[in-house]
Amino acid sequence: MNGVRFYCYSLACQAGLTQQPGGTVVAGAVAGALGAFVGSPAYLIKTQLQAQTVAAMAVGHQHNHQTVLGALETIWRQQGLLGLWQGVGGAVPRVMVGSAAQLATFTSAKAWVQKQQWLPEDSWLVALAGGMISSIAVVVVMTPFDVVSTRLYNQPVDRTGRGQLYGGLTDCMVKIWRQEGPLALYKGLGPAYLRLGPHTILSMLFWDELRKLAGRAQHQGT
Repeated sequence: MNGVRFYCYSLACQAGLTQQPGGTVVAGAVAGALGAFVGSPAYLIKTQLQAQTVAAMAVGHQHNHQTVLGALETIWRQQGLLGLWQGVGGAVPRVMVGSAAQLATFTSAKAWVQKQQWLPEDSWLVALAGGMISSIAVVVVMTPFDVVSTRLYNQPVDRTGRGQLYGGLTDCMVKIWRQEGPLALYKGLGPAYLRLGPHTILSMLFWDELRKLAGRAQHQGT
């Protein structure tokens, strides 16, 4: 997912699209949508395997997969190829929003840190600080979509692959709001930050540093 996402965003940067008003947000959202679509089958299986446990402790629907390959075979046999993209309607908006927030806020935060001149302009600490600021925005924006996406991935489906609990992103979000209250959309906010925070900080730091190295190598080559 991230390989596709960062590659597409880098192409948008090279084309100058991110220099346009709102360009970073749009480019981040489009790149996120493409990455989410590619990574959705793996995320589906991951969610179903992680939710699986013994009957006495079971929470939510149990799919009873034994292995990753077994899960692929079962989904393929029961629902066909499209079954591997069950829940993609929740995954794409989730990653679109998170990617747009991550890439746009990182770019802005990094520029702001450089403007303050607290750190050497070319230091890796600038990207680290930008990633730390960006990580907060990502978690706040992304957690409601993460909750919805997890429920869509893990819900039971009928023979046609249609969800038996939720009809899609909007239906799931409305039902959670009505039945559990708006704060239910932020369930697991702390663990979400422990997962997404370091992910954002390290991803943006390594991505920024690798882009610098690639730029220097290209400059030396010419």
